Amino acid sequence: MKIRAEEISNIIQQQVENFDKKAIKSEVGTVLEVGDGIARVYGLDNVQAGELVEFPGNITGMALNLEEDNVGVVIFGSDRTIKEGDEVKRTERIAEIPVGEGLLGRVVDPLGVPIDGKGPIASTETRLIETIAPGIVDRKSVHEPMQTGLKAIDSMVPIGRGQRELIIG
Repeated sequence: MKIRAEEISNIIQQQVENFDKKAIKSEVGTVLEVGDGIARVYGLDNVQAGELVEFPGNITGMALNLEEDNVGVVIFGSDRTIKEGDEVKRTERIAEIPVGEGLLGRVVDPLGVPIDGKGPIASTETRLIETIAPGIVDRKSVHEPMQTGLKAIDSMVPIGRGQRELIIG
């Protein structure tokens, strides 16, 4: 069996032409410590506050405490499988949930993912999870009393139904 340089050259030429040139850039960090639903992660230098990150096993977390040398990440779900040295990837997505009529009557997890078995939520609009609540003046006023059914409570502590704060007595 004789190897010809021309055959080798043709094989290499074909492999170079068929080479997939797509490269995926991702920022990856390392878990320093984990406990009580919080992970300290090193290496996510460009992560934003409120950004979602992914741990091994499709566990999601949200970057909250941005420090100079590490990031505090709140873990959504169980932290039992996450251990020191695990890889953490940025998603470059700020935590948001679907909103609108399609959400009414549905059961969702903290990220707005349906857990009621009724399929995806029919919503085209999303909003950030971390938003500033409207001020008291901008909210609808307390417009009707709310009864607890316990006369002792209803007579001593008036409870109003609405969006503004109601403090009496």
